[in-house]
Amino acid sequence: MALFSNYATLSYGGLTMRSNTVTGEILETVSAAKTAVVDEYGPDGDVTYAVSLVNSGDAAVTGLNMTDDLGGYTFGTGTVYPLAYKDGSMRYYVNGALQAAPAVVAGPPMSVSGISVPAGGSAMLIYEAVVTDYAPLGADGSIVNTATLTGGGISVPVEAQETVTAEQSADLTVNKAVSPAAVAPNGLLTYTFVIENTGNAAAGAAENAVLADTFDPVLGGISVTFNGAPWAAGTNYTYNETSGEFSTLPGQITVPAASYTQNPDGTWAVEPGSATLVISGTVEPSVQIERKV
Repeated sequence: MALFSNYATLSYGGLTMRSNTVTGEILETVSAAKTAVVDEYGPDGDVTYAVSLVNSGDAAVTGLNMTDDLGGYTFGTGTVYPLAYKDGSMRYYVNGALQAAPAVVAGPPMSVSGISVPAGGSAMLIYEAVVTDYAPLGADGSIVNTATLTGGGISVPVEAQETVTAEQSADLTVNKAVSPAAVAPNGLLTYTFVIENTGNAAAGAAENAVLADTFDPVLGGISVTFNGAPWAAGTNYTYNETSGEFSTLPGQITVPAASYTQNPDGTWAVEPGSATLVISGTVEPSVQIERKV
């Protein structure tokens, strides 16, 4: 929609008179809407967007151009982009029929040229964007993304905006270490498990995380601690001293969420949340030791 106003002048006998001012508006025949197929994103993931164009006029609109700001935002003295166009992903439909893809410049920002919308018809652009290291990943993270249409006789750029939010989830990994590397029968052996969470949500009891292992050699008289606090058999874990099978009970392992800080270059650094499980026991003297870690 574009507003306009003007007035007339009347000159006579050396005088000039001005009329009243009239106002009106020009209604654009092309409208746009932008939708993310899935409204959440994760690190190194993709976001699929659909931009729908509708022409309510009785003449085709040709020569349209679209730009996508890829969520760019000001950081420091420049602009960083949390999304990057995925090459070759553009699909272009006119009245529901797939067409040859229009020309795309990846940018950032991304630009598309040569779009047409038939009279009383529709067109749709579907494409993918890759999440970059500039995307905020914390629990309150979001990307606000705007597509803008110009050309084709449009008097005022037509915009369509979509917001996607950071996926709320835990993302756990585990690392196992043994000490000492060489041990004699009846010697003390210690396994240390460091569980890290790079997700923006804590892994709580409801996630029912379970760590299981089969110790070879079998350990006798084990002691177990979690984050430095002692654990009890039957309450926090189970252990079979004949087979060496160890398992934590569901919900006993909890790991805090990661924390995120933005680097001077605008990228985001992840500091994982962590938890530590330590299991110590003596090596059964009758067992031939074959180290398996």
